Amino acid sequence: MSHPSDRITTPLTPDLLRGAQELEHTEHGVLPHRLPARARAQCADGQLAMAEAQPSGVRLAFRTRATVIELDALRTKMAYDGAPPRPDGLYDLLIDGLPAGQEAVGGGNVIQVDMTTGSTTNRPGPPGTVRFTGLPDRAKDVEIWLPHNEVTQLVALRTDAPVEPLPGTGRRRWLHHGSSISQGSDAASPSTTWPALAARLGGVELTNLGLSGSALLDPFTARALRDTPADLISLKIGINLVNLDLMRLRAFGPAVHGFLDTVREGHPTAPLLVVSPVLCPIHEDTPGPSAPDFSTLGEGRLRFRAAGDPAERAYGKLTLGVIREELARIVRRRAADDPNLHLLDGRALYGERDAAELPLPDALHPDAATHRRMGERFAAHAFAADGPFAVSPT
Repeated sequence: MSHPSDRITTPLTPDLLRGAQELEHTEHGVLPHRLPARARAQCADGQLAMAEAQPSGVRLAFRTRATVIELDALRTKMAYDGAPPRPDGLYDLLIDGLPAGQEAVGGGNVIQVDMTTGSTTNRPGPPGTVRFTGLPDRAKDVEIWLPHNEVTQLVALRTDAPVEPLPGTGRRRWLHHGSSISQGSDAASPSTTWPALAARLGGVELTNLGLSGSALLDPFTARALRDTPADLISLKIGINLVNLDLMRLRAFGPAVHGFLDTVREGHPTAPLLVVSPVLCPIHEDTPGPSAPDFSTLGEGRLRFRAAGDPAERAYGKLTLGVIREELARIVRRRAADDPNLHLLDGRALYGERDAAELPLPDALHPDAATHRRMGERFAAHAFAADGPFAVSPT
């Protein structure tokens, strides 16, 4: 057994990370970002800043003979007054592609939120350490998937054998963008969000631009997608626009066209799959915004409700039903000139029968079992022999 004094500290450099756009050097270490600095500078929204710094889909990837791996990290997690504590973010260890361990990090910062006023209190805390021990003493490919639901600064990586970056896998690169459901919401762990599961089943390398609460057709996000290397692209559009009651139907159609135009500037022929919203009963026919249902806090849980009025659809307010119809119209029209553009009705991933069996716990976000079902269904559709992401015959 190696002694702690024998540990090798390896600098945390971009070639050891996959799924991140940039690494920001901080006073503690490095902070992985999923949006580039230019995009971050164009929006002062704190929700977006937190979401893109939560490293969904980001993983350390290296080859080593190490039997001990230690990772120091400083997390920042959210806590909500009156609501149950949110579960700790997890670090998933994969060895040669197979699950091999799972740990959480202690300490860290806490942002306490008063849901009734929106005020926040910051409580600083120290970094913690994740340890994986007893690993096989042989050359192996290691991935450590970082928490999808906690801002994570990486402080130090220590092992008892040298580390080298993983060589390229030759797998196709899948770039996905969506809402908190795509980021991971209430998935069991970072490697079991529905996009991560679908990527594993499809044998592709994932870059996840699921941006909790912030899939809003922002031009800077479209440019980030345009400039990110990708062989396959999917865009899940709709729910956040209703959550925030951000725009009316008149603005929605042109915004979708503009978003697709920008993505196509960088990826003119890549298979591009537009995914409409999964079923969300509170917003199928009722516009947003979404609002916390404070009456449930006394029960130790938080649920959401639709605060709009169904009659407002006549004035152009968006519902999920309206969005699905408009996306189908847009994709059908554009596909006449873009044979690599495809549409998937999100209800094929989670629909009425699923909602009866696996209802959304807080009325907005799927649970871990639903993430697994969605990942399996997406993979079965997208990566099928006749699917939009099928491997082209050579």
